[in-house]
Amino acid sequence: MKQILLLAAILLSLSCSSPRISKSDIRHAQKIFGMKFTSSQISTMQNYLNSNLAGYDSMRLSPPAFEVVPAMTFDPFPSHFALKDSSSGFDFDFGPEPSLPENPTDLAFLSVAELSQLIKTRKITSVELTEFFLRRIETYDPKLKAVITVTRDRALAQAKKMDAEIAEGKYRGPLHGIPYGAKDLLAVPDYPTTWGSAAYQDQMLDHTATVIEKLDEAGAVLIAKLVSGSLARGDVWFGGKTKNPWDLKQGASGSSAGSGSATAAGLVPFAIGTETLGSITSPSNRNGITGLRPTYGRVSRYGGMTLSWSMDKIGPMCRSAADCALVFELIHGKDPADPMTISAPFFYSNQTDRKPFRIGYFKDLFEKDSSLSRENNLEMLEQIRALGYELEEVKLPQTVYSRAFDVILRAEAGAFFDELVLSGKSVVLVEQDESSRANSLRQSRFIPAVEYLQANRQRRILMENFHQIVSEFDILLSPTMDFSQLMITNLTGHPVLAIPTGLDSKDHPTSISLIGNLFDEGSILKLGTYLQSQTDFHLMRPPGFD
Repeated sequence: MKQILLLAAILLSLSCSSPRISKSDIRHAQKIFGMKFTSSQISTMQNYLNSNLAGYDSMRLSPPAFEVVPAMTFDPFPSHFALKDSSSGFDFDFGPEPSLPENPTDLAFLSVAELSQLIKTRKITSVELTEFFLRRIETYDPKLKAVITVTRDRALAQAKKMDAEIAEGKYRGPLHGIPYGAKDLLAVPDYPTTWGSAAYQDQMLDHTATVIEKLDEAGAVLIAKLVSGSLARGDVWFGGKTKNPWDLKQGASGSSAGSGSATAAGLVPFAIGTETLGSITSPSNRNGITGLRPTYGRVSRYGGMTLSWSMDKIGPMCRSAADCALVFELIHGKDPADPMTISAPFFYSNQTDRKPFRIGYFKDLFEKDSSLSRENNLEMLEQIRALGYELEEVKLPQTVYSRAFDVILRAEAGAFFDELVLSGKSVVLVEQDESSRANSLRQSRFIPAVEYLQANRQRRILMENFHQIVSEFDILLSPTMDFSQLMITNLTGHPVLAIPTGLDSKDHPTSISLIGNLFDEGSILKLGTYLQSQTDFHLMRPPGFD
């Protein structure tokens, strides 16, 4: 019926003597994109604009399914860039066989590697571990609001299966029987996939996100779908505001708020998050955990909500760089279901030896940082120097970059959520103010296609210029929450690892970011592992969750 009515409206508009778009409409509308056409020029374009409008109407008769990707795809390769001609290699030393901790609470804060060995050596079963973390969710989530849906039945069935396989001598690897949580942007059949939004809180999807499938195959146990801020914006969702376990008066930051909060508070050993413009790095910083935002195209987004086809990335959020490496090793790779995924080698070793990396740092970003993170981060730079590394000063590229690049994100988000806006259902989103996702989606309608393409051309210049800088080094260091760095590295698709650097004067976590070359997650994970072997910031626990 809806399509019939819309078709009738199109036919009626074409037959009407009065065009839907008047010359006066054009005169007023041109102010939106900073143009001033003459009366004669406006007259000549009027019929074209009405024809275009009829074309838009016709496309709306058959809106594409969420999983349909635009024919225009993005790759992060600068000119003359080539993947390293090397094979993958993963060398992980699990160390001495661990014992069960005497204090049961300590179990909640063990690393994935330690839990893995406890299961492998049958000191604890997957069912016991799964039930332990489910109890922690029941106990602590009411004050954190980090969990949207507990996947109890699925989790216990998977845990029992993993225990049976262990008893039979079958071991799938380091994630065998390990519980985890996933941001609720990822499809899991038989459970709601809410995208954190009241508009989709009853949405049931019948397919499984590729990253969830890969973790199923690795033997991991999904116990909870964790909070995404509404439609991947901030830390506010239809159930409230997700809290930072270090300060329950403060939000967990977004939009992977649940993944950051739940991991920090020991409700899950690790979590899966997504990032478009800071949504892994920001909650990792706020909640005091280690988060890996991989190179664009490294991990399949199939089955995940799209915010920006050309900027979305999926990655692990853990207690340590070594844990991030364990998870990343099992989720990265080419996926035919996501045409933007790229096959590339991954090499990593958790041996805590000092590699002779060439390291650059954005000196001006560290020095101009006026946040409470500044002191800790400057001290971390000194610790890195004390470990024998010479830090070379670099500057961000002097090309056109600013919030204007946000038109790329907003235009692509507007396209994905077109039906939400057209239907008028955007009004049910929790936040409706100027900075809300609802407002962002509505105003995306006023971004001209020409400006979207011009922004992407400027993006190409940015990619080339930044590649010239980062390719001179193995790793660059930056304050995690510098907006210019976040904007640039998310547009260029470079990998970033956020690692904690302590607590500030208000006992809030702080962090720095390690930026790698494209498809070189191995180097930043290696340096992160080495730094964490020399410090204990990643072992910090928020008070009140023991």
